[in-house]
Amino acid sequence: MAAPAESRPRRAVARLRRAWDRPLTAYYLVVGSTVLLAGLGLVMVFSSSQIQALRQGLPPTFYLRQQLMAAGIGTALALSAARIPVEKHRLLAYPLLGGSVLLLALVQVPGLGRTVNGQTNWLALGGPFVLQPSEFAKAAFIVWGADLLARKQRHRLLSQWKHLLVPLVPGALLLSGLMMLGGDMGTAVVLWAVLFGLLWLAGAPLRLFGAALAGAGLLAAVLITTSPHRMSRFACLGAGDPGPGDQCWQVVHGLYALSTGGLFGNGIGASIEKWGELPEPHTDFIFAVTGEELGLVGTLSVLVLFAALCAGGLRIAGRGRDPFVRLTAGGIVTWFAVQAGINIGGVLGLVPVAGVPLPLFSYGGSALIAALYAVGLLLAATRGEPAVRAALARRGRKPRSGRR
Repeated sequence: MAAPAESRPRRAVARLRRAWDRPLTAYYLVVGSTVLLAGLGLVMVFSSSQIQALRQGLPPTFYLRQQLMAAGIGTALALSAARIPVEKHRLLAYPLLGGSVLLLALVQVPGLGRTVNGQTNWLALGGPFVLQPSEFAKAAFIVWGADLLARKQRHRLLSQWKHLLVPLVPGALLLSGLMMLGGDMGTAVVLWAVLFGLLWLAGAPLRLFGAALAGAGLLAAVLITTSPHRMSRFACLGAGDPGPGDQCWQVVHGLYALSTGGLFGNGIGASIEKWGELPEPHTDFIFAVTGEELGLVGTLSVLVLFAALCAGGLRIAGRGRDPFVRLTAGGIVTWFAVQAGINIGGVLGLVPVAGVPLPLFSYGGSALIAALYAVGLLLAATRGEPAVRAALARRGRKPRSGRR
């Protein structure tokens, strides 16, 4: 006799729960979504950057070659990070933080820092090679902050406010201050979101977040109102036309690109807006070109892949018994989710354009390498679980990472 129709949804839910509870679910979610995001990102970087390269007198494959080089370096770094035991990652906490502070300071040295679109956030390495230290600073802050809070939690010190906030908050102030010196408010916002995420995972009281958000809001209001450039970006929220002096040109043409893509898009390479109408089509507004060429299906696919990546990261954080693992995974998920939300929200005209790349997707060597390193940290965290090690060993891929 056939099973009752009402039992079929229950069986489907039970199967999904069993699949979700398997040891390698988070591992495959993180690996699969990362590979697909980075792979599709390479395709869209090539498609969206060809015209930009030709207008600058460069070969049409220039930006693709640069991104492929960064993808190779980032993949090697991610594979290495995934095989390093979690304890050894903790040993890198202070060297990573110190190196990030040094590089951010060097950006402000005349002759070393490079200014692009009014922001001095890049370190010239010679020729076309530049480094953006603020991208690596986010990863360094997560590792340092997670190690710091995990050690204090082990000694039962987090119930005291001074141990909860010091030196974590001063460290965030130092990094974000150096970022703001170069005019990079977008990355500073992401860093503070990561800080709040770490504090939330560490069990900070809700009243702390109320006071912190009020203080951050007041500081942001001062920084915005004292800068005509930032004020102009707020004026473009929900804009339907370029406005006086074409100050909303970028936002409006991003919406034009999305609106003309339809369900399945106009096809790879068929974007019209990238022919000089849409500034930064391969970086800040690559999501708009994706919508124009791949349509609603393409943009929703990108969102689903980010959701899968964050779901895998949250599962790692939820199952981790080591506080460092929970804090690191949660901090990385906060980084990717907030930065993706700011980038996509800017393209949609829902939040001000902040100049932050879409993680693993937009053009930017430093951003891609740093994001892939963070993915390697997620994999190292999940490979440290005994059940995952056993499952990988059964599949003939025994991890080299030791016990936590």
